[in-house]
Amino acid sequence: MRVPFDELHHTLHRALATTGMDDDRARLCARLIAESSRDGVHSHGLNLFPRLMTMIRSGVVDVRARPARLSAHGAIERWDGRHGVGALNAHAAMDAAVALSREHGIGCVALANTNHWMRGGTYGWQAAEAECIGLCWTNTLPNLPPWGADSPRLGNNPLVIAVPRAGGHVVLDMAMSQFSYGALAAYRKRGEPLPVDGGFDLEGRLTRDPAAIEASKRPLPIGCWKGSGLSLLLDMMAVLLSGGRATHEITADPERETGLSQVFIAVDATSLTTRDEAARMIDGIVASTGVRYPGQRTADSRRANLSDGIPVDPDAWRFAQTCAAAPLP
Repeated sequence: MRVPFDELHHTLHRALATTGMDDDRARLCARLIAESSRDGVHSHGLNLFPRLMTMIRSGVVDVRARPARLSAHGAIERWDGRHGVGALNAHAAMDAAVALSREHGIGCVALANTNHWMRGGTYGWQAAEAECIGLCWTNTLPNLPPWGADSPRLGNNPLVIAVPRAGGHVVLDMAMSQFSYGALAAYRKRGEPLPVDGGFDLEGRLTRDPAAIEASKRPLPIGCWKGSGLSLLLDMMAVLLSGGRATHEITADPERETGLSQVFIAVDATSLTTRDEAARMIDGIVASTGVRYPGQRTADSRRANLSDGIPVDPDAWRFAQTCAAAPLP
């Protein structure tokens, strides 16, 4: 089933408006979610929308809260997300980091007390469109065992790195687990095995069965012990910079996952004399190997889905339509 982008955006906008969210913010939030599905990241677009609405209805997410700057030191600012809408908080934080980079060459906004930011790559693309090198990450609820352990104490802590490029931005969006939980759920719903081992089953055996990994809660860290170490350091840096909560202080209930810590860094690339090097590097690699660069699949999916319509999960789409049909407050 496919729907046009404008229809998806309008339906999500109307659904969010029923929560009491200001219209301009509901429109922006709907766009960010719709663009994730448009770009082929369905697990963190429309498919995640029911969870967002559940968290709004339960009061975990405050639709009226706006992020506030608490302190500033040169190019570094510390913000409080006030448990507002995660995607809107993240978008505002990256905007602020970009503005700081125009003044200082680099800008960093560390955000505490926020919620799930939906697709992390959104904010890398946001930085790249502003002609900035972007770097951002978030901690999460505990859903990744430290290497050598069998119980989750770390987060899969998504990391995004973006470099602007005239021929197509280079955007890496990755979790610290080989497959995010959203990706595991997507493979399970399609009835497909993972292309490579993605974690352990309940007996401690490596497996490509997404359902077995979801049941054990033991996804495989990228690079094994290296990904485990990177997860820990990203968590530590986010907490130290933002003054917020660490993964081990966050509930393990996905529908009550709140109080996250995030970091948004932008480097102004408009004055860098070597900024064309990104184009030469990518062109050289693609020409010699024929492989895709990070972000190319996203750009290809975007073009195809704008032309042919966006594939939607029928259950998630019916949920959004039902929400949109509710009376406005």
